[in-house]
Amino acid sequence: VFETMVRVDALGSRFVDVGRPAEEHRLFFARTLRDGMALTLSGAAPPFGDVARAALRTVVGPELSPEAVEHVLGGLRELPPHPDVEPALLQLTRARVPVYAFTHGDPAVAAAALDRAGLRTYLREVLSTQAVRAFKPAPRTYRWGCERVDSPPERTALLAAHSWDVHGAVRAGLVGALATRLEGWVPDVVDPPHVVAERLDDAVIRLLNLPA
Repeated sequence: VFETMVRVDALGSRFVDVGRPAEEHRLFFARTLRDGMALTLSGAAPPFGDVARAALRTVVGPELSPEAVEHVLGGLRELPPHPDVEPALLQLTRARVPVYAFTHGDPAVAAAALDRAGLRTYLREVLSTQAVRAFKPAPRTYRWGCERVDSPPERTALLAAHSWDVHGAVRAGLVGALATRLEGWVPDVVDPPHVVAERLDDAVIRLLNLPA
């Protein structure tokens, strides 16, 4: 959801609101993901919101008031969509492919962001790996997702703008589709995706054209 479907860079204005540099949102979000993944490696991970709150306080420092912390985190509910997302979802809908949002974020926050972005209507459900107390790319998150949608991994595709996420899906036996608009390329250290395109909607076209 975050960065694949909705724009995390829009969170920068919330940092400015509380007297911090807009660019600080990058370190905050990267630290949230890193810490969530590290906690998953060591056992059960706390909820995304708790990890994000701790990451924000670590990045900004203890001087940020509780109200300011909640103001910044509240911005996650109001992120605008990337322009290639709705065309991608429209193509999948017309092809009668069921689509699910798949996140390790707070499911209520992700659902609110997708509602505000006008994308929720295309989705069967918003699935969060908080249910298994893990952040992606832990293999059990993808297996759990396939079980929830009653689809075998080899018939299930993960479409994302993070190469590490697509790598995790491919390693778990899913079909991986990477939109490179965030990272710009396919890093050499990840397993090759089945489909690569700069835009999400172009990646969907290539997914739909894969052999059955």
